[in-house]
This record gives sequence, structure tokens and C-alpha cells, in this order.
Amino acid sequence: MKVRNIGSNMTEIEIGDKLILVSYETPVACAIMGDGYYRTSKKWSATTTRHINKWLASHQGLDESKEIPQSDLDSLLLDDEFEVSPHLLRSNND
Repeated sequence: MKVRNIGSNMTEIEIGDKLILVSYETPVACAIMGDGYYRTSKKWSATTTRHINKWLASHQGLDESKEIPQSDLDSLLLDDEFEVSPHLLRSNND
């Protein structure tokens, strides 16, 4: 697992074949190799929306991204193979 700070309140986590964008403390978008780009269907602040759009554009995935439930993005960080600090996750319901 690799964790990179890519901007103010923007973190990218690489886990195997997945790249996950965390805005503030919440996973909000991801790229899965061979599968595509995904963004949360939950409506967040204007700043988080800018984070998502900027990150997807930097990976050429803005136009191809599909919306998925926030719970699906949360579950990407809940893998038995590693532990993620609780401060990276925030429980949110769609």
C-alpha cells in the first residue's frame, strides 16, 4: 500500500490494482486497473467535487467515470489484507 499527499486535503492511496482518492477523510473516487474510473454518487461540498474532478482529469478518467454508492468506495479500504487508520474513514450513508 502506498499513500501520497497530492494536494491540500487530497490523498491518493494505491492498493494493488486500485487507486483511491481520499478527500479530507473520505474515499470519494477510485480507478481500478482494467475496470475503469468511479466517483461517489453522494453529493459532497464544492471543494470535494473539485478534488474529484481534478483527480479524475489528471488520470484522463473524468469523462469515463461512473457513479457508485459511497458505501462501495468505503468498502475499498476495508480489506483484510491491511489495516487503515480509522481517521482515513468516515462513516456516511447515501
